[in-house]
Amino acid sequence: MASMVDNKLAVAPTRSGGLVGGASAWLLPCLILALALAPPLMSNYALDIGFRLLLLITLAEAWNLLAGYGGLVSLGTASFVGVGAYTLTGLVNQWGLPFALAIPVAGLSAVLLAVIVSPAVFRLRGLYFTVGTLALAEALRMFMVNNSVFGGATGLFLAIDPPGVKGLYWFALGLFAVTTLAMTVATRSRFSILLRTVRDDEDAAAQIGVRPFRIKLIAFALASFLMGMAGALQGMKLGAVEPYGMFGIQWTVAVLSIVIIGGQGLRVGPIVGAIFVVAMAELLADYPALNLALTGLILILVIRFAPKGLVGLALRKTRGAK
Repeated sequence: MASMVDNKLAVAPTRSGGLVGGASAWLLPCLILALALAPPLMSNYALDIGFRLLLLITLAEAWNLLAGYGGLVSLGTASFVGVGAYTLTGLVNQWGLPFALAIPVAGLSAVLLAVIVSPAVFRLRGLYFTVGTLALAEALRMFMVNNSVFGGATGLFLAIDPPGVKGLYWFALGLFAVTTLAMTVATRSRFSILLRTVRDDEDAAAQIGVRPFRIKLIAFALASFLMGMAGALQGMKLGAVEPYGMFGIQWTVAVLSIVIIGGQGLRVGPIVGAIFVVAMAELLADYPALNLALTGLILILVIRFAPKGLVGLALRKTRGAK
């Protein structure tokens, strides 16, 4: 019986979000092409906003894979962002690696962390898993603060100058393209079905032949890889890394807000959420307290009245109109 069910899972449709899943097949490549053609028309300010937007989309896509598709609500985003940033700085300073090579290696260092901690955190479920990942991020932050090898609370500085704003934009766009490809494969394949099966009922999935630990580990490793590369990019942009900034909870809060506002478990939800959050932050740049308060209010309203976020709300209205 297990093999029969597994075969059904293998041939089950893998579209996520109905219309959204189909639209993303052409929408995302067109978006990447448009972003690739845009730099000559963009000012340095616009390029800087574009870099931040692409970085947040990458982090949100990775978090959405874990929480939206896998039910693994992690508060440990900062763990992998920080590890990626510190790894890139160490590789460039000590080994003289070029940025283009150091970034994927930094992502692999985040994967290594995910593999090491997975036996412990996967023993936890639900809220306990969430708290466990938060504890991991805080433990790493305190470790870095108190370890002089990594610069302690002062951190480390890049030995060479980072690329200019246009170079950073191209790195971020390349990362976004890699993220889009990885997420498309992950969400439109048999793996997506298995991951959602584990999310809905891990024990039942095990009974029909699915290996929950392996499925969760693949999702965890992929998300960590993307987060680690995003952290490496942020560290490269700043030219310096320190524990409070790179391992700070603000990374987790920002990513969680983006996915919830855009639409958890929907393919283009993180993109819409990131655009909304970044645009609001720019409009209220002179009023940070107001921006924070409005973001919190919008989160409450979205959770209460639109659990699938803005994208889910738009889909519901579209279907209702038909």
